Amino acid sequence: MSHRWEELNSIQIAQRLAADPDTVALIPVGATEQHGPHLPVGTDTIMATAVADAAAGEVGLVLPALSFGASFFHGTELAGTVAFPGEETAAAAVRIAQACVDSGVRRIMFVNGHVGNAAPLWLACDQFRRLHPDRRVGVMQWWDLTADIARRATEDAVDWHANAAETSLMLVVRPELVDTEAMRDADDPDRTAGSVFRYPVQQVSSNGVTGYPSRASKSLGLELWQDVVAAARDVVERAHCEQPPLR
Repeated sequence: MSHRWEELNSIQIAQRLAADPDTVALIPVGATEQHGPHLPVGTDTIMATAVADAAAGEVGLVLPALSFGASFFHGTELAGTVAFPGEETAAAAVRIAQACVDSGVRRIMFVNGHVGNAAPLWLACDQFRRLHPDRRVGVMQWWDLTADIARRATEDAVDWHANAAETSLMLVVRPELVDTEAMRDADDPDRTAGSVFRYPVQQVSSNGVTGYPSRASKSLGLELWQDVVAAARDVVERAHCEQPPLR
């Protein structure tokens, strides 16, 4: 049986949740935003969905992705961004989680593919926990699953975007969508070191990139992807059985 929510019928979903009430609903949350001259605007949604699919195993159900995220800071000067304000991203996430509860889900994990969604998703978790203290909710992000993954994700830029790591992963997950010619000339350094304020993309990047995608390769992507998948599967397996520290 498929682990994709949209590929199952109502009876199959009900049966799956009855057989395993602790099934983890994985909700990919991405974005539709410019990703420089070499990556598609759906990169964050593609990655969130790919991580969720790879991590689901026998204990997860993957919902359709929320493909519009908190990307207002990408502005309008670079084409392709379709953004929600942070509060609307949080509200949409809560609505999706609530619908899962209505179907009988007890455990929910937002699988985030966009750094800008981090704060909205934690706000969504706070609201959800207040509404449903007997249910479980959390956030999983590929770039901080382990300290080593975080180190590799930020190796060429702390405030990274469409950088070597992200481009390498896309060369593994959806290589046909990567413009490898443009990738070689897309490097743009991280200019945010020491900044007090947070700036829109056009004030810190000349082309929407922060980092060095020219350093990306499929081999680097495969190594990183294998570690991301292993760590994400571990999170989902633990989410399937974890109990509160105090009961």
